[in-house]
Amino acid sequence: MKITAALLREKNGPFSIEEVEIDEPREDEILVKIMGSGLCHTDLFISYILPFAPFVVGHEGAGIVEKVGAKVKKVKPGDKVVLSFRTCGTCVFCLSGQPAYCLNFPRFNSTGRRPDGSTTMKNADGPVYGNFFGQSSFASYALTIEQNTIKVPDDVPLEILGPFGCSVQTGAGAVINTFAAKAGSSIAVFGVGAVGLSGIMAAKIVGCTTIIAVDVFDNRLALAKELGATHTINSKEADPVKTIREITGLGVDYALDCTGVPAVAKQAVESTHIKGTTGIVGLAHGKPLELDYASVQCGRTVKGVMEGDAVPDLFIPKMVELYKQGKLPFDKFIKKYALKDINQAVDDVHHGTTIKPILIP
Repeated sequence: MKITAALLREKNGPFSIEEVEIDEPREDEILVKIMGSGLCHTDLFISYILPFAPFVVGHEGAGIVEKVGAKVKKVKPGDKVVLSFRTCGTCVFCLSGQPAYCLNFPRFNSTGRRPDGSTTMKNADGPVYGNFFGQSSFASYALTIEQNTIKVPDDVPLEILGPFGCSVQTGAGAVINTFAAKAGSSIAVFGVGAVGLSGIMAAKIVGCTTIIAVDVFDNRLALAKELGATHTINSKEADPVKTIREITGLGVDYALDCTGVPAVAKQAVESTHIKGTTGIVGLAHGKPLELDYASVQCGRTVKGVMEGDAVPDLFIPKMVELYKQGKLPFDKFIKKYALKDINQAVDDVHHGTTIKPILIP
């Protein structure tokens, strides 16, 4: 079947809107008509390294089931769905309810191919790599499987729900699942893009009473205040560690680094009190995180967080319900773009004028 997709052809290069051919769904696959897909920093990170080309990324898709393979029982044509990450389902971490730490995560999400080595798309020149996070949703259609396809209610605006599959799930899950933050506790969120703002909203939901947003963009800090932050710090104007200690006395119970900048992650750790916990969700592959030995030895905890420690089939429906109740108004930081305008969306993200683009095929 012919579809439209945004292809990456060179490192740091622009996306190219092209026609490709997608396979018919195999017996365990689902063909989803994409109604909207979030643009995430993970997609941009792949564009910097581009392990193979041409490559279709996108991993925050939402759409309508078009066709299903013979063995698919979970969804049927016409169902509205959100797409999330894919895992093997059989390793020790998958079986213990921690799928984000799947031992085979790269094989199922970032090789550009199905686990058997085949590609899901092609063009006149040969294979087009995809299957990114089991979907590759920067396209008019995507192939998924039951495991990473989550049915959502009919009474929600489907085209904007894609970020629930990654960025919203990651930020909210870090607070709710990883930290299990308690009512009355304190938290500092470093970097209030889509992931950080989701953490801010989750902190308000669970009852944190001191919620501190740290960023370099005043527009993001203002939005963080609107969504639940009790304090904001522009780190270009004030030392965040010093200011957080002035606000809290001892430091915060929890800190969440969403920047992928090692120096900022270090500030996040140092902003907690001596028994505090820091979650690291930002991407900074290949860069060392240098911490003062004594600052960790005294009792602090530093944890890497993948996908908000969520089980998507359980967590995404809960987030959708919170959104319906007005408690998770993530739509306040999204902006819609036509898929053909993806390069403008990327540029707006880099300049901080858009927090979460939603690409509409």
